[in-house]
Amino acid sequence: MNRLPFRRRREGKTDYRKRLALLKSGKPRVVVRKSNKNIRVQFAVYDVTGDKIVTSAIGSELKKYGWGYSLSNTPAAYLTGLLAGKKALKKGIKEGVLDIGLYTPRKGARIFAALKGVVDAGIDVPYGEEIVPSEDRIYGKHISEEIAEKVEEIKSKIEEEYE
Repeated sequence: MNRLPFRRRREGKTDYRKRLALLKSGKPRVVVRKSNKNIRVQFAVYDVTGDKIVTSAIGSELKKYGWGYSLSNTPAAYLTGLLAGKKALKKGIKEGVLDIGLYTPRKGARIFAALKGVVDAGIDVPYGEEIVPSEDRIYGKHISEEIAEKVEEIKSKIEEEYE
């Protein structure tokens, strides 16, 4: 008699082995998900009735700080991570563990730019320095100098708001 795998496993949405390993840490999960137009960073805490999202940030929130560029590029991912990290600090979260879901980890990916933003906000998340995008890519210098200046400006606006 074969047992049917869980629905989310069959649909290819959840890797339960990886999820269990993350939950065993006992730390809040820093859940990073990306789409073609946005990036989302959430802080999730395990609960028997279902995960509770403590706080979250989505790339489109950057518009209120004056961001007028793509919401899915590396600088936007960094700023979204920074914003989520600042919100989490305000809610009393000091540490976390990165949850990238079913994404394949690639050196310099947007997911790790968001992680760098969370870490720069002051949240303690273990990571390897070699996987994070270079400083030039995080600030958007590979796109244009104009974007690099805007990232600095928005970064300071976010830090001022959450002091």
